[in-house]
Amino acid sequence: MLIEFTKMHGAGNDFVVVDGVRKAVSLTSEDIQAVSNRHTGVGCDQLLVIEPPKRSDADFEYRIFNADGSVAGQCGNGARCVGRFIREQGLSPKDEITLQVGDSLRRLTLSTSLDVKAELGAPEFNLKKVPCTLPDNGHNSRNEYELKLGSVSLKAGILSMGNPHAVVVVDDCSATPVKKIGPMIQALDVFPYSVNVGFLEVKHRDAVSLRVFERGAGETLACGSGACAAVVHGIRLGLLSSEVTVDLPGGKLVVSWAGEGNAVWLSGPAETVFQGKVNLR
Repeated sequence: MLIEFTKMHGAGNDFVVVDGVRKAVSLTSEDIQAVSNRHTGVGCDQLLVIEPPKRSDADFEYRIFNADGSVAGQCGNGARCVGRFIREQGLSPKDEITLQVGDSLRRLTLSTSLDVKAELGAPEFNLKKVPCTLPDNGHNSRNEYELKLGSVSLKAGILSMGNPHAVVVVDDCSATPVKKIGPMIQALDVFPYSVNVGFLEVKHRDAVSLRVFERGAGETLACGSGACAAVVHGIRLGLLSSEVTVDLPGGKLVVSWAGEGNAVWLSGPAETVFQGKVNLR
């Protein structure tokens, strides 16, 4: 089976984008793993499939798969790349596009220069909906919880941005052993579907550094939903302003959030790298 694809990235968070609008596509978990493999396939953090919507109030449906073949519920950088793909491929001339992501609708705005701003919805702090099985501490405004890693404990903000996130505030992002601590937090029983782990260093009220260890992908150069989760947690701690520049290993993203009940918006680079075909045997 020959699959046409487009390789894209947002701040180094890279994707294989497949057009299922003009031609129906059916990919197994094994297919996705094969395409995502950086040694024997195309290589990506996530594989994205764009399809006709199942809802009349959406322009397209957008499905997200991690490199290990598992399904992801949200991907901010992926949504922005999808917006650019839709415009470049002539799938829609609209400047505002509505994507169906699972049961939710997400808006994109496109500028004439193909900069894309994506809505990721309102954050969810109810632990049962994250999901996380820790005892709820009454939804206090700080929303910090204790995580036990053997004999060591640390505090983390826990929330969902359409996918689960644990955000740990650190003094020095670059010196934090992300590849060691990230998997340890992901393996905790309190996260039944694992969790994306962000390590947040506050530089100023409007600038932070961030590294993210993603479920199903490991540490990535950037994570859009992770950037949103980190900024939301920083705002709730009283450390950040309503619009923040997030410096990730792959580049900078801008996150804005007006507070409880409001959607989080993500903006930053979205680039097309190359197009090709891959043979799935």
